[in-house]
Amino acid sequence: MLVEALEELRRGLRTVRFPLELAGADECRGMRDRMVAQLDDYVVPRLAALDAPLLAVVGGSTGAGKSTLVNSLVGVEVAEAGVLRPTTLAPTLVVNPADEPWFSTQRILPGLPRVTGSGAAEPGSLRVVAEESVPTGLALLDAPDIDSVVRANRELATQLLGAADLWIFLTTAARYADEVPWGFLRDARERATALALVLDRVPAEAAEEVAADFRRLLAENGLGETPLFTIAELGLTGEGLLPAPAVRPVREWLGGLAADAEARADVVRRTLAGALGNLAGRVPALAEGAEAQLAAEAALRRDAVGAYEAAMASFDDGMRDGSLLRGEVLARWQEFIGTGELMRSLETRIGRLRDRIVAAFTGRPLPEARLRVALETGVESLIRACADEAAERTVDAWAAHPAGRPLLGDDLHLARASAGLPERAAATVRDWQGYVLELVREEGASKRSAARLASFGVNGAGLLLMLVVFAQTGGLTGVEVGIAGGTSVVSQKVLEAIFGDQAVRQLAATARDDLRARVEELLVGEARRFTDRLHGLRLSPRAPDDLRAAARAVRDSAGEVLT
Repeated sequence: MLVEALEELRRGLRTVRFPLELAGADECRGMRDRMVAQLDDYVVPRLAALDAPLLAVVGGSTGAGKSTLVNSLVGVEVAEAGVLRPTTLAPTLVVNPADEPWFSTQRILPGLPRVTGSGAAEPGSLRVVAEESVPTGLALLDAPDIDSVVRANRELATQLLGAADLWIFLTTAARYADEVPWGFLRDARERATALALVLDRVPAEAAEEVAADFRRLLAENGLGETPLFTIAELGLTGEGLLPAPAVRPVREWLGGLAADAEARADVVRRTLAGALGNLAGRVPALAEGAEAQLAAEAALRRDAVGAYEAAMASFDDGMRDGSLLRGEVLARWQEFIGTGELMRSLETRIGRLRDRIVAAFTGRPLPEARLRVALETGVESLIRACADEAAERTVDAWAAHPAGRPLLGDDLHLARASAGLPERAAATVRDWQGYVLELVREEGASKRSAARLASFGVNGAGLLLMLVVFAQTGGLTGVEVGIAGGTSVVSQKVLEAIFGDQAVRQLAATARDDLRARVEELLVGEARRFTDRLHGLRLSPRAPDDLRAAARAVRDSAGEVLT
C-alpha cells in the first residue's frame, strides 16, 4: 500500500541525521526537511482526499504583484497589497464558502495555525477567507515572496509551493530572467508540478518581444508547454485591483479548470505523481549523505579508539621493559634489600644471593612501605603519560578532520588526560597491589610454601612479585640486562625459592594480566570523552538502507494508485 510505504519513508526521513559538518551535509539537512514537509503538507493529505478542491498557490518574487493578482481574480481585496516589503507576512487562502471545511482544519499544512474571516493574522499562520466569487473546487493561496529579505518568509513560500496542486507563478517584464524565479521553475519541472505562468507589467510597446523571449527561456528549460498569461502595465482601479479585462484570461482558465472534475483530477494526479517521483528520486542523494556521515563517524571513532589502543601498547612496553625499575624504585629496592654493595656484586655472587636476601628479610625491619609507594607512583605516572599521549593524538587527528573540529569545540582540556584520572589511577594501582598480596597469600597457603613465606612475610613476597611483573627480561637472560633487570632477577630468584619456578611464572602472568585489565578499563573510560561525543550524534547504521527500501516501496506502489 502506498500510504504505508509513505509512512515508512517518513519514518526513515525522521531517523536520518546529518550532524557532522561534511561537504553537502547542510544541503542534505535542507532536502530532508523539505521532503518531510512535502509529505506532511501535501502528499499524505492529498492521497487521503483525492477529490478535495484544487489548491492553486500564487507565488513569485518581491513586488511582482501576487496579492494584487489574487485580489483582482477574486474581485475584492482579500490579501494585503502595498508598497512596503515584505507585504505578505501571513499567507491568505481564498476559497468558496462551500469548500471552506476542506481548509479550515489541519488537513493540509498542519503546522500552520488557522485564522478565519477578515481579522489580521500573525506571521506564520494561515488566514482562510471564504468568498462567493471563487468557484467551487478551487482555492487560491497568496504566498510570501520567494526572495524575501525575511528568511522565514522564504522558507514559508517554499513550503506553500510544495503543498500546491497547481503553481501560478508570477513574474514581471523587468525580472522574468532573474535566477531566483528560475530556480523555482526548474524545481517545478523536476517535480512535474502543474504550472501556469503570469507575466505581469508588460509594456504595451514591448509585449510581443518580451513574451517571445520569455517563451524561449521556458522552452530552453523544458517548460515550453506551460500555459503563459501576460498582463499589460496598467494602473489600478480605485479599489486597488487590476482592470477586469486584464485578468479575465487567467480567471476564465481557472474557472474552467474548477468546473471540469476530470481536468482537476488530471492536475492532481500529475502533481501527486510528480511529487512521489521527486521524493523517491531524492532518496539516493540522502542515503549517500547518510553513508558519508557514518563513514566520517567511523573514521573519527577509529582515530580515538586507535589512540587509546596505542596508549595501552605503550603501557605494556613500559610494564615490560624495566623502565619502572629505575630511579626511585631502584633506590627504594636497594634500601629494601639492605645494601647497595649487594647489587654491585650481582654478577659474581648471584648463586649465593638468596641466602643473603633471606637474612636481610629476617634480620631487621624492612622499609617495604617506601618501595611500595615508589612502585605505586611509578605505575601511576606511566598511566597518566599514556593517557596524555592518547588524548593529544586524538585531538590532533580530530582537528585535522573537517567533521572532527566542531566536535572538539572549545574544550582545551581534551588534549590532556581527564582531571580525575590521577585519583582513579592511584586507586587502581592500590587495588592491584592488594590483589597481588592476595595472590601471594593464596599461593603460600600450601604446607610446602607456608614456612618459607613466613620467613619474611606476605608483604615482602608481594613486593618482589610486583617487581617481577615490571621486567619482561627478569630471570630470562641474566643480570647482563643491567641494574634494573638485575632487580627483577633477584626478585624472581627469591620467589622461586619460596614457590618454585613454575608457580612464579604463573603468578607473574596472572598479576600482569590483572593490571593490564585494570589499566585498559581506565583508558577505555578516558576514550569515552571522545567516543561519547560520537554516540551523541545518534547516527543510525540502518538509515541509508531503510531510506532506499522505502523509496523502492513508494515507486512500486505509486503506479497502482495514480493510474
